[in-house]
Amino acid sequence: MSERTFYITTPIYYPNDKLHIGHAYTTTIADTLARYKRLQGYAVWYLTGTDEHGQKLQRKAEEAGKDPQTYIDGIVGWIQALWGRLDISYDDFIRTTEPRHKTMVQKIFARLVEQGDIYLGEYEGWYCTPCESFWTERQLKDGFCPDCGRPVELVREPSYFFRMGKYADRLVAYYEEHPDFILPESRKHEMLNNFLRPGLEDLCVSRTSFSWGIPVADDPLHVVYVWLDALTNYVSALGYLSDDPALQQRFARFWPANVHVMAKEIARFHTIYWPIFLMALDLPLPKQVVAHGWLLMKDGKMSKSKGNVIDPNILIDRYGSDALRYFLMREIPFGQDGVFTPEALMERLNFDLANDLGNLLHRSLSMLGQFCDGVIPESRQPTSLETEFAQLAYESALQVEDALDRYDFAGALSAVWNIVRRGNRYIDETAPWALAKKGDTERLGTVLYTTFEGLRIVSVLLQPFMPKTSPKMWDQMGIEAGELTTWESAKVFGKLSSGTLCKKGDPIFPRLDVKEEIEALDRIMEEQKGYETKESMGVQEQAVVKPVDNSEETGVVHFIQIDDFAKVDLRVAQVVHAEAVPKADKLLKLQLDLGTEQRQVVSGIAKHYAPEQLIGQKVILVANLKPVKLRGVASDGMILAASSGDQLVLATVSGEIPLGAKVK
Repeated sequence: MSERTFYITTPIYYPNDKLHIGHAYTTTIADTLARYKRLQGYAVWYLTGTDEHGQKLQRKAEEAGKDPQTYIDGIVGWIQALWGRLDISYDDFIRTTEPRHKTMVQKIFARLVEQGDIYLGEYEGWYCTPCESFWTERQLKDGFCPDCGRPVELVREPSYFFRMGKYADRLVAYYEEHPDFILPESRKHEMLNNFLRPGLEDLCVSRTSFSWGIPVADDPLHVVYVWLDALTNYVSALGYLSDDPALQQRFARFWPANVHVMAKEIARFHTIYWPIFLMALDLPLPKQVVAHGWLLMKDGKMSKSKGNVIDPNILIDRYGSDALRYFLMREIPFGQDGVFTPEALMERLNFDLANDLGNLLHRSLSMLGQFCDGVIPESRQPTSLETEFAQLAYESALQVEDALDRYDFAGALSAVWNIVRRGNRYIDETAPWALAKKGDTERLGTVLYTTFEGLRIVSVLLQPFMPKTSPKMWDQMGIEAGELTTWESAKVFGKLSSGTLCKKGDPIFPRLDVKEEIEALDRIMEEQKGYETKESMGVQEQAVVKPVDNSEETGVVHFIQIDDFAKVDLRVAQVVHAEAVPKADKLLKLQLDLGTEQRQVVSGIAKHYAPEQLIGQKVILVANLKPVKLRGVASDGMILAASSGDQLVLATVSGEIPLGAKVK
């Protein structure tokens, strides 16, 4: 059987300043995928790094009174230390100032000149230094950069140009022949409608107005401009055009890349410029380019280029790297924009990690110590409860794989949490303390064995997401890394050996004082106002606008863009249980089944529906609404209804639409 390889990359980050949580999001996505593929038996090459040339860096170094390389070295060291703290398991860290990259770029440039793809001309147009982008007059927005909103400067200088139009039709055809090349699909339509169909202009690929870059070998007054320099890191890191046979072999082994991961604002460069460069070099194109959404901050009072951002080190110091990784992968639906708030972070850490996972492990170990001297008992006579638990665990493991293959990280973790939450309910239903009290040791043993086997499977499935948590669980459960911790072992219920000695430790995720933590994070974020974010390729701030809906009174419709509507995740869900919220006349507490997970939603429909009327109804759930508490009851989403005067009717779904189906 041929070797299965997997090559994954992040963008190379621009080290003009320290990185922030947006970069951590991108890099953790790629790391999660790399770890997942390694667990599946793939030979993985995971690349990240830094883009170290350009006018902006030269200016920043001059402002700091340093030469560019010295200025950059300090920031790159900080970045590498951050990735170490976040457990980023990269195989290579490319720096575009390294000789291996410089030599290759010069060879590529010479080849493209020789074959007529690059020609010498003169550039005159508008240039945005922070974005490293040229713009035509018509592309400017009110005279400012259309991407970041900053001022632009008129530039006129001799430049080399790449003939982009020569390959445009071929690229459009490639899009059509490879519908999964760009994900999500909306990014592909953006590239076609905004750039390819209107016509590509030739691309400026050299500069003479600054010197911090890779000199053109045959014309050293020119330095290679950012995108031809930066994008080619994905092949220079593998050894493209190297004279070293070992590097040549590595390039042949791993290219083309399986997936380039990035934030959406640089999708254009990776899905237009980069494929065209590769076509000109007669190299295979990457299999996929995946552009995720932005991580927005809650306070958007400043301009687009400024905002409140947060240093990942602060969150790692307070909560640990796995807690941060979990939040980033669970909170943000992939492809959509997400919002970082202290409240959302605390809810994930306290509800999911402390209350659900940490509590399940700690209470199970406590009972095992109390009733079985800390030794895993035998499972003797499983009942339908155990069979159902085992089936849920198996199906959840398959759902995790399916979700990860679709880059649905939140969905994958939701499937893991189906096991976690079922484990806590299973303990409540079987009441091991009552079994111990009446001396039913056989049934007690079966229950405790089943609980710990569920925990083992959870620990296996968490490895790509939370690399420190799984070993902590194994340590307390007496499990050694090996046969019981392989990825495939998560699909087999019953592998845990009876007689295993466990040792209860401290809770792996202790509960937090929510009020105290939110106040502390608010202070930290306030202190960090003014940090530049646009060039980060990760975090964007968002203006806070309080809409006034007076359309019923005025007849005026307040239009939104299709991208705004796309942020709302509407799902089909079925009501499986409903009950009144105590001391709340209008509220009902609903348990909803989405097929792959259960949700609790509080809805103000008690005056219009009795609880028993709702059982079995297929409703429409706003699935990505930020969780809240209503009268002290957690509500994770909202169901849709229409109202007129005193009348209210739920929006329901008829027919055999599967649970969890997306409403479009």
